Amino acid sequence: MTSMGKGRTAAKKVSCEQCYFRCNLLCALELDEPCTTFRPDHPEGLRPPRQLRFTFRQERRSRAAWAFPSAQEQAALHA
Repeated sequence: MTSMGKGRTAAKKVSCEQCYFRCNLLCALELDEPCTTFRPDHPEGLRPPRQLRFTFRQERRSRAAWAFPSAQEQAALHA
């Protein structure tokens, strides 16, 4: 496997013989390569595909750049 940017690695080469659907005689396709519905065959059975984790970004500013001045700041400007 070769390393690709930000910790990702190249995908392993898979075949139809490793597919859950092929191993359980549920596949009706006769293709030379695995199809888009490929799922690895596990002893526990069919697993859902992994989902990305949702993470919140950290707030960078404590005050918005477009915020209006407070009443005290406005009074000081006009005094």
